[in-house]
Amino acid sequence: MLDDTLKSQLNAYLQKVTQPFEIVASLDDGAKSQELHRLLTEIAGLCDKITLRTDGQDARTPSFALNRPDEDTGLAFAGIPMGHEFTSLVLALLQVGGHPPKTSDEVLEQIRGLEGELHFETYYSLSCQNCPDVVQALNLMALFNPNVRHVAIDGALFQDEVEQRQVMSVPSIYLNGEPFDQGRMSLEQILAKVDTGAARREAAKLNDKSAFDVLVVGGGPAGAAAAVYAARKGIRTGVAAERFGGQVLDTMAIENFISVPETEGPKLAAALEEHVKQYDVDIMNLQRAVKLKPATAPGAEHQVEFESGATLKSRTLVLATGARWREMGVPGEAEYRNKGVAYCPHCDGPLFKGKRVAVIGGGNSGVEAAIDLAGLVAEVTLIEFMDELRADAVLQKKLASLTNVTVIKGARTTEVNGDGTRVNGLTYEERASGEVRWVDLEGVFVQIGLVPNTEWLEGSPVELSERGEIITDARGMTSIPGIFAAGDVTTVPYKQIVIAMGEGSKAALGAFDHLIRS
Repeated sequence: MLDDTLKSQLNAYLQKVTQPFEIVASLDDGAKSQELHRLLTEIAGLCDKITLRTDGQDARTPSFALNRPDEDTGLAFAGIPMGHEFTSLVLALLQVGGHPPKTSDEVLEQIRGLEGELHFETYYSLSCQNCPDVVQALNLMALFNPNVRHVAIDGALFQDEVEQRQVMSVPSIYLNGEPFDQGRMSLEQILAKVDTGAARREAAKLNDKSAFDVLVVGGGPAGAAAAVYAARKGIRTGVAAERFGGQVLDTMAIENFISVPETEGPKLAAALEEHVKQYDVDIMNLQRAVKLKPATAPGAEHQVEFESGATLKSRTLVLATGARWREMGVPGEAEYRNKGVAYCPHCDGPLFKGKRVAVIGGGNSGVEAAIDLAGLVAEVTLIEFMDELRADAVLQKKLASLTNVTVIKGARTTEVNGDGTRVNGLTYEERASGEVRWVDLEGVFVQIGLVPNTEWLEGSPVELSERGEIITDARGMTSIPGIFAAGDVTTVPYKQIVIAMGEGSKAALGAFDHLIRS
């Protein structure tokens, strides 16, 4: 199961285990159970504090639980957690074995204080880069609160459950048998949803903070760069973000970040946050901006109001709220979101194994999605509005070599169709002839670009373009003195990570220059 390199790395990690525990496996005669048994045998052989038992009685097979002596931790995996979930497995082994998590005492105390029986189930796919955050967060909650239980389930391996519960997007989280949430969630986000008083308490803390010199709104590449550059000037700097990392968290492969040949979005996002934490920066997560109140007089402070009820003040602002996937805006899209309509082929693709899907969009993102999905699903239909694909030539060449991909150009998607519970087709119009056609399928992956996150600025004096982007000058300043903006939320062309970082740095320098001249 494990190659020599991976085994050597795992062996080094397991040296950190300080207390004994058991792996209790529930197996049957199937090939996957044999595969899991080999993996668990190898793991147990690497550490004398780990004991493997194969007398588990869980109804899901193959599966395994991690239990301490005389203690059911409530932590289990159903399936074989390799791929992106291998990290979740390693962390679970270490933490059950006594290695402390890199989590603040305040958060751990919040976990311990949760009341009531909380039984979580998370459906993941091995190719989902968003799933490990959820799995690791819920595993940690199970370990630190005996009222919490969590089982991480490989959706591709337990197709009957996926079909029964109509899981069509991962991660999908169930709490006490009922849908809880879908998509990437941090530990703090999960706690905020379970602990209903958490947001109110956090808002009260934020309201008591004194004014910042620079407040960055947004925690993506632009926001992180702005925070680092501002903090290095020795001025009071804060970052308020809905989720640190922004859309980078939803990006799979990154191969054009200069000096780093290849990486993955979540890894880069973690590195960004770690870099910001090297400086005296006040990071405030789970804060969604809802209103901007610019300063009313020279020398006064700008104010930003947040959905949580908090209000933060600052002498200057850097707005870096980024962008999100653009929606088609056609009938059925919203109704069938996460019921066949998806926006992340890497995450949700495995759930459509052997089925027919469509990809909407012929740019790089759309063609890359079609190529990736072609290796998983039965048929891919790529639909492009223009008369030609816009993707790079190398991607188009690869796409053309695939026998299970059909490309339809010059077509306008008009409706996503379904039976009330899930997608069963798509309607499009041939732009040249006006003829309306139907495609019989089970999934639709939308890849048609980005829309800026500027709804919260509507009605404010900050000038926006026709596309809703923030207009900035050469120094990154908006139409309001002292308010700067950077990254995908602005009119700067070419929405790229490396460009966003440069723009964030420039905006912070512009803000500092404004401060010393005011």
